Amino acid sequence: MTARAVFLDRDGVLNRTEVRDGKPYPPASANAVEVFPDVAGALVRLKAAGYRLVVVTNQPDVARGDQRREVVDAINTALAAQLPLDEVRVCYHDDADRCGCRKPNPGLLLQAPVPDLAQSVIVGDRWRDIQAGRRAGLRATVLIDHGYDESMVVEPDVRVRSLGEAADWILRLDSGSSR
Repeated sequence: MTARAVFLDRDGVLNRTEVRDGKPYPPASANAVEVFPDVAGALVRLKAAGYRLVVVTNQPDVARGDQRREVVDAINTALAAQLPLDEVRVCYHDDADRCGCRKPNPGLLLQAPVPDLAQSVIVGDRWRDIQAGRRAGLRATVLIDHGYDESMVVEPDVRVRSLGEAADWILRLDSGSSR
């Protein structure tokens, strides 16, 4: 098993979101999923560099009754069928549930079979992803900045515009020349 991982948020990192009033929303169905153009290539490069690719996604619309778990699972299955992902981990809770798995809590990351979290990285599009990575003790945090209308509670190590740019930065980090 690969000792380190790149943890990936789903919506806004792998696939497009619908942004309404400055806030991102996930696709409503598997048919509505649109993977960003550079995602597959970026994932292939990260996997070739020895990273396990683990999706960690909050899907609170299930707890809120706005989405069915089967639809979320179908979206994840569709993504896993077209991308070289090793695992998809999902939190279906809302903040009111006070679980340990909903980002910014690190539960999804800590429960993944990744022996070396200290050499792992998270790529997300919101402060919750970055905070989860910090709390899990990851090596680095990368924010894909879509300009959402929300305050950053914690700053990432780097801001990029796409997963392709994130992969470039992570691979430079491995070579010691990222900063």
